[in-house]
Amino acid sequence: MFWDRMIILVDMNAFFAAIEQLDNPALRGQPVVITNGSQGTCIITSSYEARSYGIKTGMRLREARQLCPHLIQAPSHPKRYTEISRAIMTALEDVTPDVEVFSVDEAFLDVTHCQRLWGSAETIGKLVKQKVFEASGLLCSIGISGDKTTAKYAAKRNKPNGFTIIPPWEAKQQLASVPVTDLCGINKGIARFLAQYGAYTCGDVARLPIGILAKRYGHPGRRIWYMCQGADPDPVRTRVAPPKSMGHGKVMPPNTRDKQVILTYLLHMSEKLAARLRRHDLQAQHFSIGLRLQQGGWLGAKVQTVQPTHHGRDIYNLALAVFVSSWCGEGVCQVQITGLDPKPTAQQGDLFLDYDEEQAVLNNVRDAINLRYGEFALAPARLLGRSAMPNVIAPAWKPDGHRETIN
Repeated sequence: MFWDRMIILVDMNAFFAAIEQLDNPALRGQPVVITNGSQGTCIITSSYEARSYGIKTGMRLREARQLCPHLIQAPSHPKRYTEISRAIMTALEDVTPDVEVFSVDEAFLDVTHCQRLWGSAETIGKLVKQKVFEASGLLCSIGISGDKTTAKYAAKRNKPNGFTIIPPWEAKQQLASVPVTDLCGINKGIARFLAQYGAYTCGDVARLPIGILAKRYGHPGRRIWYMCQGADPDPVRTRVAPPKSMGHGKVMPPNTRDKQVILTYLLHMSEKLAARLRRHDLQAQHFSIGLRLQQGGWLGAKVQTVQPTHHGRDIYNLALAVFVSSWCGEGVCQVQITGLDPKPTAQQGDLFLDYDEEQAVLNNVRDAINLRYGEFALAPARLLGRSAMPNVIAPAWKPDGHRETIN
C-alpha cells in the first residue's frame, strides 16, 4: 500500500556523546557529559547513561556531579562531529535526493516517490537505519509518518534506537491527547495563547476555528492548526536559502568590566565575521553590534559602512565606535556582531570610492594560511589574548554553503 506522502525523520541518539564513546571505547557504557572544552562548566549534551541520573542539557557541571559523582567530562570536538554528520547526510542521499538537514544530528527525508523502489515504510525505515550505521557506526531513532511534524514526534517516542511508524490516517487520532508543546515549533508563548481558548492538547487545537490562530500568527498560525492534526503541509526543503544575516557572538567571563578585554572580544568577532563573509564571497554594509549586560539587556546599535565590506578592520571600527558611544563601565557577559544584509561581492566597486587592493591581497594571503594551518594561525597580534574557549557548532549548521560554520 503506497502512502500519498511519506516523511522520515532521522534523529541521532545523544550524538556528540555517542561519537566520543565511539572514538574512545573506555567511555562506552559510562555516564559521559560533553562540555565546551575541558574548562567548560555547562553541559552541551550527555550520554544516556548520564541521563538516567537526571542530567540534562544546559545543566551546570557542578550540579551534575552532585547527581552522579563518577560522571566523566569529555571536551567537545566540533570538527569531528561535523565530519560524522556529513558522512551520514551523504549516505541518506543514497535513499532519496529529497533530504533536508534539520540540524547537525537530524534530517528529514521525503521518500514519497521512492516507495515503488524501496517498498513499505518499515522496509525503507530499516534501510535508513542501516545506511546511518554503515556511514557512522552509530545508532539512530527513526520516525515515519505523512508529514514532518508527526514524523519528528514519532522519532522521539521510543528513544534511543527507536523505530516508530504513525500512518498518516492514524496521525490525527494519535496526536489528539498529546500536549501541544510536545510538537516541534510550539513554544510556551504559543501554548499560553492557546490556553486562553482552553486548548492544551492537539485535539483541543483541532476543535478551534483555524481563524483564531491565523489572526494571531498569520500563515505560521495556520500551519500550527494543521500540525496538531497530523497534516503539517510544510515540504522537505532541500535548498538552503541565501543568508538574510550572518553573525558571530561569544560569551565572556561573567561581569567583565575590563575595556581591553571587551575590545579584544569585539575584534575577535569582527575578524571571524569578516573571514566567513570572504569565504562565501559575500559583503555587508549594515551591521548590528551588541554587548549583553550582566544585569540583563543589551547595549549596542545598528550601524553601516560607507560601502559594503568584508574587511575585519572596517567591521571592528564600527564596533569600536558603538562601544565608545554606548558603554559606561557596565559588566558585560557576551558580545555579538551581525552583518544584516550579506550580498555577493560586487564585481565592480563604486567609481567614486577607493578600492583597497593592498588590504584585499593581505586578506587572501591570511585566509589561505588560516585554511591550511588553522583558524587565526595568522591574525592581529591583539588576538593572542582572545578567548581560550573552543568553537561550537552553530545551531543552524548545514553540511555545505554559508551555514557550514563553527562559531
